[in-house]
Amino acid sequence: MHSGPGTPHRESAPSGAGGRWFVVRRVLLHTFGGWALLAGLALKAINLAARLAAGTESTLVGAAGTLGSVALIVATICFVVRVVPRARRNLLWRVRAQLILSYVFIGVIPALLIVAFFVVSGLVLFLNVASYLVTNGFENVRNDAIYLARLTATEIQRGGGPTGADAILAQRQAALASIYPGASIALVPTGAGEACVGGPSAALHGGAVPGVVAAEREVLPPPRAGAPARAVAVVPLAAGPWEHADAPKVLPSWVSCAGFGGIVVEPRPAAPGAAATANEAPAGAMVRGVGLPDAQRPAYAVIVDIPKNDALDEHLRDETSVKMGDVSIVLTEGLRARLALGGGTARPAGPARAATTAGAKRRLPWVAMLQGTGWDDGRPVQTTAHIEVNIAEIYDRLSSANLGSYNFGSMLLLLMLFVAVLFLLIEAAALVMGLTLARSITGSVHELFEGTEHVRKGDFSHRIHVATRDQLGDLAESFNQMTGSIEDLLRQAEEKKRLEEELRIARVIQMSLLPQGQIAMPGVSVSALCVPAREVGGDYYDFFPLGDDRFGVLIADVSGKGTSAALYMAELKGLMLSLSQTCPSPRQLMLTANQIISDHLDSRSFITMAYAVVDLAARTMVYARAGHTPLIYRRECGDGDPSVEVMTPDGLVLGLRLDRGETFARLLTEITIPLHRGDTMLLFTDGISEAMDAESDLFGDDRLARLVGEHGHLPTDELRERILREIDSFVAGAPQHDDMTMILIKFEEFVPGAVAAGFQHGQA
Repeated sequence: MHSGPGTPHRESAPSGAGGRWFVVRRVLLHTFGGWALLAGLALKAINLAARLAAGTESTLVGAAGTLGSVALIVATICFVVRVVPRARRNLLWRVRAQLILSYVFIGVIPALLIVAFFVVSGLVLFLNVASYLVTNGFENVRNDAIYLARLTATEIQRGGGPTGADAILAQRQAALASIYPGASIALVPTGAGEACVGGPSAALHGGAVPGVVAAEREVLPPPRAGAPARAVAVVPLAAGPWEHADAPKVLPSWVSCAGFGGIVVEPRPAAPGAAATANEAPAGAMVRGVGLPDAQRPAYAVIVDIPKNDALDEHLRDETSVKMGDVSIVLTEGLRARLALGGGTARPAGPARAATTAGAKRRLPWVAMLQGTGWDDGRPVQTTAHIEVNIAEIYDRLSSANLGSYNFGSMLLLLMLFVAVLFLLIEAAALVMGLTLARSITGSVHELFEGTEHVRKGDFSHRIHVATRDQLGDLAESFNQMTGSIEDLLRQAEEKKRLEEELRIARVIQMSLLPQGQIAMPGVSVSALCVPAREVGGDYYDFFPLGDDRFGVLIADVSGKGTSAALYMAELKGLMLSLSQTCPSPRQLMLTANQIISDHLDSRSFITMAYAVVDLAARTMVYARAGHTPLIYRRECGDGDPSVEVMTPDGLVLGLRLDRGETFARLLTEITIPLHRGDTMLLFTDGISEAMDAESDLFGDDRLARLVGEHGHLPTDELRERILREIDSFVAGAPQHDDMTMILIKFEEFVPGAVAAGFQHGQA
């Protein structure tokens, strides 16, 4: 089997069981992860042996166990770091494995996440509904307690006061205990209090209190409004077991004339075996209702207690389908301070409830938040009731509404099951299709891989079998076409290389046609430069000695670029060498050259030229141009700043076939320029002045003339480099579009015989 480029190298080891032991021993004894694993196991063994021997765990033994755990974690991390990259390279080198894994991440995992999201959302929804049902159940019990307390207080008031209240309390307690076993009733004095305004007959919490105790829902005649209460000493009375708490002896001052109804909680010590937490404390809870008679200054109050016991839990389970657990209070800083000062009843908590075995696996633990009240001070106490929720029972309660002969809940459940099954079928079909497609794709990729292996070995005759008419099939056909044309591409590359070499040689030959070496004429500084835009170009410059004190300077630009312009430039070189010796003036040279060139030059081409004859003895320069760029002349003035002139005498380009050269002769103008010590002249081609930046703006003759005027005092070599730097800065990296040629001449002294000496030292 061929191994991929990412397949890790494996050391040779003994085969079979011996090979596996060799690998295990090497990992354990020669890697940092193995050392950490051995150290962790050793520390854990020492910790276990010390605990078994001493029966307790000392600080040193505990530290050894902690270090062992840290070492084992480090070893696990090291092994994961070593194993995961290798497993990734081995398992995911094949494209098929990558595609299958991508299908799993794209299709299976999102589906599982969606299912998990809806499951968690449903659980949260049902658990919160259960909390609401529990809260609502306690509210109903509270309403029963309030109703019975107010009913009993009114009955005692009608019966003549608290003197004969024992029988009434016993009767009411017996009726209440038939529904809420363990319920108790007490009659307590109110103590000194302010006068009531409106009495307790006003609706509690903004409305009538609905009672659940149907047997006690009697309609009593209303008391006389404002009937004075007889001043009698009220003795606390109690009816019922009062096992959940001590019977109250007096009504707390915080209870208003409207009475009270709510959950009263009392912190209690934790039962043996119960787990204690830092934020919660066990508590006893009871639903307590307080009712007062309709009097301006009521002397007594009736307190009805329904304790949270097994009977109330069973009642709430029947009403809400939620199983109740223990009640705890949420400890706050203020509540901790009050408990530390001795606040609250210290009645011990009952034994911790054992978890039920029947159906325990089908119930989910949850917490319902209740609003409790401290009986001594009336402050609110945040209370939590631990509940166990059965999702099926909650669902049955919510979906108990019937629609005709069909149960809505059953219909909804069947619909959900149908959607779930359909979803699973679609997911399975998508997975099968994805795996099939992956196999098809990877088969084509494998064929392409085999083809590239043949190409890598230099076998261009191998062809891939095209089995499908899809994008991969087109890719296989393209690969076959590519391998068929690789040989042609290689041949073309070889031909291109040969042409480039020939162009390189042509460039060397063309550069050899330009003046070689440095022309060092005494008193005259000369600097020249030619940079073709391509390998070869059409720019040309030259110097011609015309005697001891006279020399000619020529610069020309053949239209176009590349090989054709270079050939015309080579022909022009030979012609100028001949004409410069036979034509005494620039005008005569250009007239003769135009007659010769126009007969042989291609009709689509032309040549621009500038030619000057410098006479050092006469200190003059005769200059003419044939459609060429201007001459920039910097003149040193003895009385101040130098002046710069851009000289553009008339002249038409060479090589045009017009009226046998008559127009060319008529337009061609020759000028004579007097020379002075310190004067500088610049001849250039349009590649210099027409250098363009990225915005296609030109460098321009004016900018070039200003540059010569500002820096013409520099030596010609430095001035040339300064001009090139300014051009480079202007174009800012834009490509060169034309050949660039310039000649700088500076007249420092007029030395007799300078021309002969300079050209003998340099070139002829």
